[in-house]
Amino acid sequence: MSLPKTLAEDVARNLVMVAKLIDEDPEKAYAYSRIALRLASRVAAVREAAGFAAYATQKYAEALAEFRAARRMTGSVELWPVMADCERGMGRPERAMAMAGEPEVQKLDKAGQVEMRLVAAGARRDMGQLDAAIVTLQSPELASNSVQPWTARLRYAYADALLEAGREAEAREWFAKALEADKDGSTDASDRLAELDGVEFVDAAVEESETGEGDADVEPRD
Repeated sequence: MSLPKTLAEDVARNLVMVAKLIDEDPEKAYAYSRIALRLASRVAAVREAAGFAAYATQKYAEALAEFRAARRMTGSVELWPVMADCERGMGRPERAMAMAGEPEVQKLDKAGQVEMRLVAAGARRDMGQLDAAIVTLQSPELASNSVQPWTARLRYAYADALLEAGREAEAREWFAKALEADKDGSTDASDRLAELDGVEFVDAAVEESETGEGDADVEPRD
């Protein structure tokens, strides 16, 4: 759908702000998305952006509605995994699992299929099926030595599930593998490894304040 030039520019400015703020200030991003939505609710990109902004602020029912609208407009299946994760967020992991078995999953690209696997494993954990979650994450993508954009998150999820299952040595191995693949700091694998190794980080400023060091009187100048 095409928009008049001035309106299109207004919508674009708001979408830029959504993209800019969604990680650092999701509430502000959500506010901008609502403005864009009021201006151009029939534009698929606006509905998708509104969905992600709602998702970032844990408004899962609203996010799901926006993602469904965007999907109806485009016919694309790429939002399928995040739609399933919205079902999890709404406390309906069984619906997320049902979506993981739908034909749409086979139409996803490799990144989308990995994302769907992560959502399905999370749904299994939500339902208390920890062993099944671990098996769900075991895949050629997990075993591969090739580092892809999803590799760190996949390895991290596997390590986290192993740790919950009490398999600490294996968990440590996979947290280390996640850290190795995590070039942009998308996980806290380093912190989890430190915890497993018994390393405690001390805030130097707090410690200094508590000990009184650094508070020596400053001699007045002549």
